[in-house]
Amino acid sequence: MNDIQLVEKTAQIRNKVHQEMGKRIIGQKEIIDQILISVVSRGHCLLVGVPGLAKTLMVKTLSEVMDLNFNRIQFTPDLMPSDITGTEVLEEDKTTGSRKFRFVKGPIFSNVLLADEINRTPPKTQAALLEAMQELHVTAAGNTMEIDAPFFVLATQNPIEQEGTYPLPEAQLDRFMFNLKVEYPSKSEELEIARMTTLAETDVPEKVIGKSEILEIQNLLRKVPASQELLQFAIDIVSATRPKTPDAHSFINKWVQWGAGPRATQNLIMGAKANAILHGKPVPEFDDIVAIAHPVLRHRILLNFSAEAEGIDTDEIVTKLIAATPRKSRV
Repeated sequence: MNDIQLVEKTAQIRNKVHQEMGKRIIGQKEIIDQILISVVSRGHCLLVGVPGLAKTLMVKTLSEVMDLNFNRIQFTPDLMPSDITGTEVLEEDKTTGSRKFRFVKGPIFSNVLLADEINRTPPKTQAALLEAMQELHVTAAGNTMEIDAPFFVLATQNPIEQEGTYPLPEAQLDRFMFNLKVEYPSKSEELEIARMTTLAETDVPEKVIGKSEILEIQNLLRKVPASQELLQFAIDIVSATRPKTPDAHSFINKWVQWGAGPRATQNLIMGAKANAILHGKPVPEFDDIVAIAHPVLRHRILLNFSAEAEGIDTDEIVTKLIAATPRKSRV
């Protein structure tokens, strides 16, 4: 199979994933698309939404549709780093009487890790995820152990209950490719949810794709070309988020305390490539960057007190940035 055929197959897989996910999840097609983009891009997602919006069910169903190992960690204030990475246990050989330590792997050794309510645990435990998210391995008991690919973390966060929570440090937030806002369903969607969830479950999602195919698509993504104009568009958007720099707009200097770093540019480009091939396009366009700009940038722009006082949020900032950034075509 050549690369063009694999792009076409990727678009077909996307459609099948939506079809199978629809057996359990009503609506949320944009969120599912964005999670797929992060999977193809080897990224991680932070899902922010009130309780009851099927965030956990969505992640679990996606892991079933992709035929991947799934583990869930419920983050609590007393959770320890070893509860995530694993711990050493002392074992005795009944034959010889000798004792030795054996490492018992924690739930992080999976393909899909759901970090439920990640902001309910202290930074020390949150940081246990950092190495795995960035390097795809875990260092414990003096040994470095690889995590089987593909590996991605989907963390959930409740935006309402902030008492007893620990906001994610900026360094950890930056490890997430996307910050996804899971919104309330429409009335028609809620009607279908009420109907479907109060009857006996009949349709079981079928497996659509496996590990080898996911890795194949991930490798394909590195071959997808991006034009100089597209690269410049991504760089122009990100550099304009940084206040008190030559590229900053007046509204950035007014409302933004800190802008996005280079990882945002990388994620814009990789996300645009992934969005393109998931829609059957061999080359990304400007609209592919626009499609993923908000989830890439909303957690990487730190607003100041003026923005908070005026009720300005990061999504408004990103919308203004996109409108103010010219799309320079090749002459």
